[in-house]
Amino acid sequence: MKLLSGAGAAQGSLKRDVAGIAVFSVAVGALTLSLESGVWLTFIMMTMYAALLSQSWNILGGYGGQFSFGHALFFGTGAYVQAIAQLQGGINAWVALVLALAAAGLLGAGVAALTFRYGLKGSYFALVTLAFAEVFRVLAVSVPFTGGGVGLMLPLKASVANLQFESRQGYVALVLVLVVAALLVAAGLRHSRWGAQLQAVRDNEDAARAVGVDALRVKLWATVLSGAFMGVGGAFYVQVFQYIDPTIAFGPATSVEALVGAIVGGMGTLWGPVLGAAALHLLAEMTRNLFGNLPGLNLVIYGSVLVLIVMALPRGLAGIARSVRDRFRDRTRGRGHD
Repeated sequence: MKLLSGAGAAQGSLKRDVAGIAVFSVAVGALTLSLESGVWLTFIMMTMYAALLSQSWNILGGYGGQFSFGHALFFGTGAYVQAIAQLQGGINAWVALVLALAAAGLLGAGVAALTFRYGLKGSYFALVTLAFAEVFRVLAVSVPFTGGGVGLMLPLKASVANLQFESRQGYVALVLVLVVAALLVAAGLRHSRWGAQLQAVRDNEDAARAVGVDALRVKLWATVLSGAFMGVGGAFYVQVFQYIDPTIAFGPATSVEALVGAIVGGMGTLWGPVLGAAALHLLAEMTRNLFGNLPGLNLVIYGSVLVLIVMALPRGLAGIARSVRDRFRDRTRGRGHD
């Protein structure tokens, strides 16, 4: 009976998460359709883009406990596959998007097989992923088909068939679909058997192995999923800005953006990466508008506030919502007993 009630509770929680994701997608979609300002549409688009990157990192770093400092490796792979497939292969942009996802996912499998098989974890895994990203950056500068240090530029051919839209609303719709897909995967990780195994490996890998969890397989598939979504983020970037170079593709800035959003929002939570991405982009816009006329000051203030947030909120912004919810629940139960 306990097993049945536990399974029923898990199904109920999953349904609530899916309902929340549906409400979120409808709200963002309705807001996008109601706006005409290019500034606000760009803000929403870039916030959703950052949420996609953060959720990608969160799948491996938050739920799996495998901190990566080199997620730009997957971002850059997806970006270059997207660009090269169109420019040199003559492949349709939508097909190239699928190829970018597959290439980044396969690369994730390769990285996981090389690192986890030899027991690398913690800071060692973080440094190895950073090294992989740097190696790929150097390779992208050196080989001719990536455009070298100059990079690659896509021609502007605005059409839905070419995955280029006349307005920002089309891009917001595309990235919203990608974010929703990442949220659904994260919701599955919260409530599925495989997700429970992944979180068990995060909490105590030795104990998880002792009860029969195949830690290598679990971490490998988490890396594949994480890499695939990050690669799609890179492909989306190329379609929006029609340009990519080695520094943008494999530089540390993209990796930092992905992990900071998840950390600020709340690692290992469903909505943390979305909250973190929204908060960071709102903070960046506020500091830029208020202190943009003083070069460098906006970055100093942005960094200082970011440090304060991390120090004051170790559980992230999602932790605040969870604490408020728990207190409300405790008070409700207390009144019920009275």
